[in-house]
Amino acid sequence: MRTRFPPSPTGLLHVGALRTALFAWLVARKTKGTFILRIEDTDQAREMAGATENIIRTLVAVGLKPDEGVHLDQNGEICERGPFGPYHQSDRLDLYRQYADQLLAGGQAYPCFCTAERLDLMRKDQEKRRQAPMYDRTCCNLSPEEVKNRIEAGEKHVIRLKVPREEIIVYDDLIYGSLTFKGHTVDDQVLLKSDGFPTYHLAHVVDDHLMKVDLVNRGEEWLSSLPKHLILFKFLGWTPPQYAHMPLILNPDRTKLSKRKNSVAVTDYLAKGYLPEALLNFLALLGWNPGTEQELFSLNELIEAFSLERVQKAGAVFDLQKLDWLQGQWMRKIPPQEFVSRIKPLVVEKFPAAGTDPKFLERASLIQERITFFPEAPDMLSYFYEIPNVSLDLIANPKQKIAREDVPKILAMIHEALSGVSDADWSQTAITTALESLIASSGMKKGQILWPLRAALTGREYSPGAYEVATLLGKEETIRRLAAVA
Repeated sequence: MRTRFPPSPTGLLHVGALRTALFAWLVARKTKGTFILRIEDTDQAREMAGATENIIRTLVAVGLKPDEGVHLDQNGEICERGPFGPYHQSDRLDLYRQYADQLLAGGQAYPCFCTAERLDLMRKDQEKRRQAPMYDRTCCNLSPEEVKNRIEAGEKHVIRLKVPREEIIVYDDLIYGSLTFKGHTVDDQVLLKSDGFPTYHLAHVVDDHLMKVDLVNRGEEWLSSLPKHLILFKFLGWTPPQYAHMPLILNPDRTKLSKRKNSVAVTDYLAKGYLPEALLNFLALLGWNPGTEQELFSLNELIEAFSLERVQKAGAVFDLQKLDWLQGQWMRKIPPQEFVSRIKPLVVEKFPAAGTDPKFLERASLIQERITFFPEAPDMLSYFYEIPNVSLDLIANPKQKIAREDVPKILAMIHEALSGVSDADWSQTAITTALESLIASSGMKKGQILWPLRAALTGREYSPGAYEVATLLGKEETIRRLAAVA
């Protein structure tokens, strides 16, 4: 299938838009089709410099490189590839004018000369009457002669769709199923603005037909506009593509996702350190249910499992805790050597000694099961490269039933047990044997020995296990830190 992603360059790529792109990309890949990037830049007043470049770079960064349409060349310049261009709507104005004229000639559209002031008064009057806000067709009833004279006089006007009021529009949406719309409830939408630029309604219909698009997936907020688009396809004699209206992405309070409550730019999440794999995995599960217990999906696994039939209608909550959980899961899946290569420069910047540390790979492996973001690594490994500040209050732990006054005695027992392990035998196995023997002979619980050891060695409430840390610190440093605290 030929699918497309048609963002407006009015800001940085939105996470909701990325989900739309992901679903379109997955359908294209699953059907061995084509994923098109089209830039809908008809809102010139709101266009943001650099937005198109941001959209392209972000799609490539997360692995959703377009097959056709707008892309960046080797010099980072915007260019296009594909047989159905131009792929910027601002370069297609003559096409939109051509089809608007065709609709005018067929009596399926009409010029509207109403000013913004008149339209505002009309809407206010409709509100007072508790009527649905719709254009009242004042200009639909103008005589051909009056229309001709006003246009020749240079009077500003738009082109509106003439919706057949008596028509019943029926359509099967790929997500919402069978939908029915009555013509008298559909507004005469503006198709061409007075500046010659099309609205979304005309432009996407023309473009999707000429670019041979098979699937239009978009947010459910466009459902009310669907009948206008189906009428346009009918008036122009074209077969519409398949439409799939996706559920909204919601804040935890079930309001529509907004930057007031969450970051919404994809680049914000990438800058914070979220892995593309985690972000795409998370977005795929916003509204789509695989029908199994599986939660971790690579892109290849998503291609295999994804189907629009399993996209739900209900809004999907943007749950940062779930995103962070997925981020952690994907961090665990990174090969150890790659993980080391990603964190080592960060650790060396803060602790230069890490650059020549022969045990760096082993020490890094201790935190891979616990880390969420790469920049956390220097802090999480700090106790290997600097002596931590350890207080007796940290070692004393009510949960482990360790009283403050008992701490020196416990540390002395651990010190004695580990001192008995020879330098040659110092290993995780030997350390474990020595401490388990101490636990058995002292009658103390495991936590009453391991918690004080871990806290004394790391100075932290949370860290890798005591056996692992002691092994990688070495006997000399382990004994020294125990003596310093005791």
